[in-house]
Amino acid sequence: MPSRAASEYRYEKLTWPEINDAIGMGKVCILPCGSVEQHGPHLPLDVDIVCPLGIAYGAGRAIPDKLLVLPPYWYGYCGHVMDFPGTINGHYEHFIHSVLDVTKSLAYHGFKKIILLNGHGSNMPNLDLVARRTNLETDAECVLIAWWNLLTVDKEFLPRWRQSKFPGGCAHACELETSLYLYLDGDQVRNDSIRDEPIRFNEETNPFMWIDLFAAGPATVISWTSTYTESGVQGEPEKASAEKGRLVYEEAVRQLVRFVNWFKDRPRDPRRDHHAQPPTMPMPWGQRSVSEKEGNRSTC
Repeated sequence: MPSRAASEYRYEKLTWPEINDAIGMGKVCILPCGSVEQHGPHLPLDVDIVCPLGIAYGAGRAIPDKLLVLPPYWYGYCGHVMDFPGTINGHYEHFIHSVLDVTKSLAYHGFKKIILLNGHGSNMPNLDLVARRTNLETDAECVLIAWWNLLTVDKEFLPRWRQSKFPGGCAHACELETSLYLYLDGDQVRNDSIRDEPIRFNEETNPFMWIDLFAAGPATVISWTSTYTESGVQGEPEKASAEKGRLVYEEAVRQLVRFVNWFKDRPRDPRRDHHAQPPTMPMPWGQRSVSEKEGNRSTC
């Protein structure tokens, strides 16, 4: 009888023997990461989880023999949003260590390809460190993807899809997030509360400090969210629709499937030590040396 691991894409639904089967199949693991955070008066607090998890599940249904979707990591870095009730902040150090615990656990068990699929913009620098440390401190390969950046692979998609102004029309609780949420869980959207709101410092039209989901000015620093939006909205959700959300979902799933198919069996690039004399002490930051990696590989 075929193992259930070949058809089940939800990590937590497998038994431990089936996890062994999934490891033997070389499955890619996807960890959706998001936040519990205000998204204006029209969207629930779970936007940054619903969006990446929905896309990950879509890819899982398409290629269940190649990937596993882990239960999402809910509590992201949101300290700057705490003026809005309901937001839960995950301290950046705790966040990094907690997500790294997950990737290291996966690597220890034998999963060697890991994707962090992010749904919350302010998680990006912290998840970048998680991916880097996973790559340096384990024998797994970890990559970070913001779900919205999957829409930039096909250079014709966004110009064809987007109606809001650039920059700023797609930023937070905006045309993009509202459209995708309308498609994934539209009954939870408070349609009568959807209102556009521009980002205050974007309106100054200076060439230095401006933001959008798809780009930012060279001097942009994010401070307290309440200083540049009254409602919590940043952008133009009035241009959102469930049909536009369907197009976003299908494109993001398509590109994530393409990436998994490419990433799954791609050999890891070899590391080379250029020291004339081998180092005489362990790496000071907990990473493994080339000789340690070679030694571990020889015993596998």
